[in-house]
Amino acid sequence: MARRRDRAEAGAGREDREDHVTVEGVVTEVFAGGQFRVKTDAGAVVRAQLCGRMRKFRIRVILGDRVQVALSPYDLTHGMITYRSK
Repeated sequence: MARRRDRAEAGAGREDREDHVTVEGVVTEVFAGGQFRVKTDAGAVVRAQLCGRMRKFRIRVILGDRVQVALSPYDLTHGMITYRSK
């Protein structure tokens, strides 16, 4: 039983990765292939794509949606949309 609990605890916080920078913003442009341009609250413009879990559950993101983007610390111009606000 300990193995199942360890696996569940390990996968519980995948969105809260410590190596990613998480910012919020608004979708300003939609591109083909699931790409989006997001203007963050800090004023930066980021090109982002949907994360796999959002694609799996077919969560739609449209122009003007408020989203949460996880940015790589190595390249702050590309990111993944991890959450769409209601």
